[in-house]
Amino acid sequence: MLYQICHGAVSFADEEILHDINFEIRNTEKIAVVGRNGCGKTTLLKLIHGDVELDKRDSDEDIFIAKAGNPQIGYLKQIAFEDPSVTLEQEVRKVFAPMERRKKELEAAAQALETDYSEEAVTRYTAMEEKFKEDGGYYFEKEYDVIIRKFGFSEEERKKPLSEFSGGQQTKIAFIKLLLSKPDILILDEPTNHLDITTIEWLETYLKNYPKAVVVVSHDRMFLDNVVDVVYEIEYGTATRYPGNYSNFMERKKENYNKMMKDYNAQQKEIARLQRIVDRFKNKPTKVSMAHSKEKAIEHMVKLEAPDRFDTRTFHANFQPDKETGNDVLLVTNLAIGYDHPLSMVSFDLKKGEKLGILGGNGLGKSTLLKTLVGQLAPLAGEYNFGTNVQIGYFDQQMAMYSSRKTVLDDFWDEFPNLTETEARNALGAFMFTGEDVFKNIDMLSGGEKVRLALCKILKRRPNVLVLDEPTNHMDIVGKETLESMLKDFSGTLIFVSHDRYFVRKVANRLLVFEDGTTHLYQFGYEEYQEKLDREAAESGDDYRKNPAALGGAISQNGGTQQSKGTQETGGKKAYYNPGKERSKIEKKVKKAEEELAVKEEKLDALKQELLRPEYQSSYSKLTEIQGEIDALEEEIMADMENWEALSQQLEELES
Repeated sequence: MLYQICHGAVSFADEEILHDINFEIRNTEKIAVVGRNGCGKTTLLKLIHGDVELDKRDSDEDIFIAKAGNPQIGYLKQIAFEDPSVTLEQEVRKVFAPMERRKKELEAAAQALETDYSEEAVTRYTAMEEKFKEDGGYYFEKEYDVIIRKFGFSEEERKKPLSEFSGGQQTKIAFIKLLLSKPDILILDEPTNHLDITTIEWLETYLKNYPKAVVVVSHDRMFLDNVVDVVYEIEYGTATRYPGNYSNFMERKKENYNKMMKDYNAQQKEIARLQRIVDRFKNKPTKVSMAHSKEKAIEHMVKLEAPDRFDTRTFHANFQPDKETGNDVLLVTNLAIGYDHPLSMVSFDLKKGEKLGILGGNGLGKSTLLKTLVGQLAPLAGEYNFGTNVQIGYFDQQMAMYSSRKTVLDDFWDEFPNLTETEARNALGAFMFTGEDVFKNIDMLSGGEKVRLALCKILKRRPNVLVLDEPTNHMDIVGKETLESMLKDFSGTLIFVSHDRYFVRKVANRLLVFEDGTTHLYQFGYEEYQEKLDREAAESGDDYRKNPAALGGAISQNGGTQQSKGTQETGGKKAYYNPGKERSKIEKKVKKAEEELAVKEEKLDALKQELLRPEYQSSYSKLTEIQGEIDALEEEIMADMENWEALSQQLEELES
């Protein structure tokens, strides 16, 4: 166990945020913390980092935080550069100061061997060299270069002072420093925000291969599916652990809920049956003993509680267009977009009801295109024309940064002054501003709340063309799923920019992809686009799509980049990959996994039979003990099944 919280609670201003939190980090686990906005995810990260403390309580339960040794915990909380005049390279290379010192010490020790070749000196040098190698000392320069490139910084930008970078770029620089520092527990809060898809894909591979523990809060479902192997859900102030990635968590959560509800309903049915017997025979002398035994059975029964329903509170609205457009909605012809110079040249057409997703790296002109189409920027060349009856609803990224001292209600009323208070509050209520929420100042709202308010105002006008720039930023997963559903059902036309691949996959039926000053229009959605990229990669022999680490995507524990499938580096020599030997090794692992599963499933069946033994039915402690064993064993079996499936898939890939 690397880190553990036992029965923890955290409160702010007499408001309990977390209560009875049990949380563990085991070895090199990649852990996701998920839950609704405001549930306490960031509070948990701060607790792990040591920024907040556990509540002090009088309790019979053990309340503590335990750590194995003194693990280094890294957390990107805020940007704090001591000297903004230093260059990007100088700032990032501060991380390597200890490694640079060790490098010089190693060089000095090597030099000393020229005059002192005693056994003691050789042993000392060998130990220093091995430790240096183990910690990535021979590879940190390469890793620095890889990460800088992957985050989109050019050779020229490395020499620029920090003060010349935007806030988003400075966040990236701080993120790079955190990754290169390689803490024992890496804590990340929404790491994919403001990263383009290419960088997100690289980061997925890097984190999956990170040799230490990772704890991440993210609403990017595809990212979580590709990175994590454990999910903790925070709901109603407590945390529940689920093995597997996000999709597995959702399946398990539904299964657990259905099982708990089934067990609860079955017990309620049994209690009602026994109570009917008691009520019917308690006053009959010949049956009173039987009635009494049934009454005792009810009393001694371990009462199950109805499971809490999923927290699915979300916004909703009927926002079908007020009027329809013509069939031809938008024609863009040789449109040069940019500020002082063209970023891209764009041409495409859009028909009624089409949903165009716009993809591409940062800085290529995606948001600039939207600003141009809604008239906020003048085109540098070319033209665009909207069709008949077009009414545009525009959402941009800055709306979540909107600042005002007005209340939510007054701010909404400013845009819709003809509405009655009831009408205004009903509209706001559909977007989860209920009760006293409408009297909150705008400046007090979270980013997610500001996004909801902006969407409420836009959709209240019932436009027939929606132009949305990163609408899911700051939204929790339930909010994203809600917006996905609303946009899929929207009968109007949609143009949107997003780096959320899951969202794009669900909503877009056409794609406009920005690449190095050009754009490509595809008459299909994201899944087909991915299949196209994979086919092209296979045809060209480009291994990056199958293994991004082959191009330096992830640095291994000893600092080396992962090798492609053909060869592996071992001590400076190439060790050739033997598919037959590898297949035999995996076959043995599959067989062993199957045997272990069979043993555990037999044990599970035995425990379930034991649970039904008549002599235990009145023993609360025994039933609880057996049920605890069953729950633990079922969790083990689920984890073993996932391991077996992964091994089986590896075997299939080798045999194909």
